[in-house]
Amino acid sequence: MDTADLELAAKRYREAEEALDAAREDLQAEAVGALQGGVRQVDVVRITGWTREYLRRLRAKSEQEAGAESSKASNPGA
Repeated sequence: MDTADLELAAKRYREAEEALDAAREDLQAEAVGALQGGVRQVDVVRITGWTREYLRRLRAKSEQEAGAESSKASNPGA
């Protein structure tokens, strides 16, 4: 039994998943940046299709990560 078509389909699927993950990360970063830059939450919700709650969680996560990086930078020996 030839598996070439199956292997090709699996490869294309993995590549599509990787592209989707990268696009999601880009969109998350852009959404957080837009909110931090003063874009209204309602506009970010409309453009992304995400809920206000999801955007709040994204922004909180981003701020938490930024705080952790800032803490590491100011206390490199810790």
